[in-house]
Amino acid sequence: MTEPLHEITLSVNGVARTARAAARRTLSDFLRHDLGLSGTHVGCEHGVCGACTVLLDGEPVRSCLIFAISVAGQRVTTVEGLADGERLSPVQRAFGECHALQCGFCTPGFLTTVTAGLAENPAPNRADAVAMIAGNLCRCTGYHNIVDAVLRAAELGREGS
Repeated sequence: MTEPLHEITLSVNGVARTARAAARRTLSDFLRHDLGLSGTHVGCEHGVCGACTVLLDGEPVRSCLIFAISVAGQRVTTVEGLADGERLSPVQRAFGECHALQCGFCTPGFLTTVTAGLAENPAPNRADAVAMIAGNLCRCTGYHNIVDAVLRAAELGREGS
């Protein structure tokens, strides 16, 4: 017997998006497979690594732990929604400038996490930056460049305002 499908509508990156999915479809799978937004990566599927982090009404959440149907009607921002058209966000620019990525698998989760963190604390010190990314895992870098990127993104954000 097949599972019934439910129509789920979310605001994703500022656009209302609707697709049909089973009630137990995770938000990460809904974004990737049903809406075709493959920027959200799925790593551990236990909420530990942070690769699947998206912003739900502006707050970072692990999309592998949330059912898509449970967030119907809410605002989701994925890594694809951080840029303003062709113009990268300060966080995206800083990650490039500071060489804060290598393989890139964890990068979408870091970018969304840092975006939310800087919205809450736009002038972090180094310890704040370390705390901001503490829930995200990277197997390639030593985190130094990522912390530098957080601080640089804060600078870019201040320059832009």
